[in-house]
Amino acid sequence: MTLKERFLNYVSYDTQSSQDSETMPSTDKQWTLARLLEKELLDLGAVNVRLSEYGYVMAELPSNMGEAKVPALGFIAHMDTSPDAPAENIKPRIIENYDGGTIVLNDKKNMVLDPKEFESLKKHIGETLIVTDGTTLLGADDKAGVAEIMTLVEYLATHPEAPHGKICIGFTPDEEIGKGADKFDVSGFGADFAYTVDGGDLGEIEFENFNGANAGVFVQGKSIHPGSAKNKMINASLVATEFASLMPQHEIPSHTEDYEGFYHLHFISGTVEEAELQYLIRDHDREKFEDRKCFIRSVGDFINNKYGENTVQVVIHDQYFNMREQILPHMELIDIAKKAMEAEGITPEIVPIRGGTDGARLSYMGLPCPNLCTGGQNFHGPYEYCSLDSMEKISMVLVRLTEMFAKEMSE
Repeated sequence: MTLKERFLNYVSYDTQSSQDSETMPSTDKQWTLARLLEKELLDLGAVNVRLSEYGYVMAELPSNMGEAKVPALGFIAHMDTSPDAPAENIKPRIIENYDGGTIVLNDKKNMVLDPKEFESLKKHIGETLIVTDGTTLLGADDKAGVAEIMTLVEYLATHPEAPHGKICIGFTPDEEIGKGADKFDVSGFGADFAYTVDGGDLGEIEFENFNGANAGVFVQGKSIHPGSAKNKMINASLVATEFASLMPQHEIPSHTEDYEGFYHLHFISGTVEEAELQYLIRDHDREKFEDRKCFIRSVGDFINNKYGENTVQVVIHDQYFNMREQILPHMELIDIAKKAMEAEGITPEIVPIRGGTDGARLSYMGLPCPNLCTGGQNFHGPYEYCSLDSMEKISMVLVRLTEMFAKEMSE
């Protein structure tokens, strides 16, 4: 099976996760892809293939280096897609020999991929692009990573002459809702080091990510008949909008880049009686991250001083932390990844992740796990696309990486 066929097959499965679920996986439909991957790994000759009760797919390729001792190396990608956009009935379109112009995604919705707005398109002139029809996301995040890892497995299975140590494969559920590492069995996985394949444009290597927290803001109003509400009513929806107005207006995703942190209001609902806001708090710097959490609490205190105690409750949960301090003692992982890319004619670029990955949490669970590119762009929405040329190069980077890792890390 070609990488293209594999990827198009995977995106045909709706594996959207759900923040509202208490099960793991959070949606039953993730099981379908998990079982497919389990079967494919068995068919390719992987060993110790298993599908856990929580939806994790894991497998191994034994070392072919005889008595040489090489640390076990893992590759991880997530199976679920984001809840931020529709993910059912995906209709990918193939754009061959992209000419650098505007790509019409959906005439009826007047949706286009324009290189004036999406500048990354300019890097892919002459390549084959896979885009959406403008009604759903594509699912390259992270089925591109899944397809690239499975292509690596197939390559190693059919090229026994390619030297490698023990290779551990892992596919996780629920990464998009921040739970991908919740039940991950690090010791059972069997790797000493790993890479997630869950990044963006070709050449990117990432070992710094946001510190992340979620802040729920819950507003309790007082609903009084509007005809007799003077000096009595507290309209929870209006209080919620006032809360939002007190947040820094330029420290939001659409006004920040690189290492700049933000507050992201991603959900709001309300009536006169009750209202709710949900914020994502992000910053690469741990001290600034803690300051941001303190600030959002202070806004709640201000509202309560104005409208009365317990009008607002701010509930903050940490989600993940910057993996940088866990990777710095193991920078050989970054050096080998750079060499593997250079060997395939790719210029590596170290960039910070403006988000989080399973690897960030796994790094704090004892499995150092930087992140590699997938060849996708504009994740979590209908403007998502990927370059098939980039994906094919990345799959070969993974092959090179296994060889170089075995050579440089063997005892």
